[in-house]
Amino acid sequence: MASYLVKAEITVSGLVQGVGFRYFVHSKAQSIGLNGYTKNLFTGEVVTVVEGEKYLVEELIDYIKIGPSRSHVKSHSVNWFEYKNEFKIFEIKR
Repeated sequence: MASYLVKAEITVSGLVQGVGFRYFVHSKAQSIGLNGYTKNLFTGEVVTVVEGEKYLVEELIDYIKIGPSRSHVKSHSVNWFEYKNEFKIFEIKR
């Protein structure tokens, strides 16, 4: 498989704050080897910015659309960007 590096910004809404959503995303992103961050927005949404192999980013998006057991993802959006190698780790921002 050819290497295809991308950057994506995934925003989810619904019951996604106060239910361990960012920790869920952090765990999944680290386990599949992606770099970036996830954080709560003042709008009640959670945004995740991630870089890596496109197929791995798509795998993370599939996890994010489901979320942890106590969450309820109502909607999601994904914006794709050119890979810039901006991140060295995956972190939870406050």
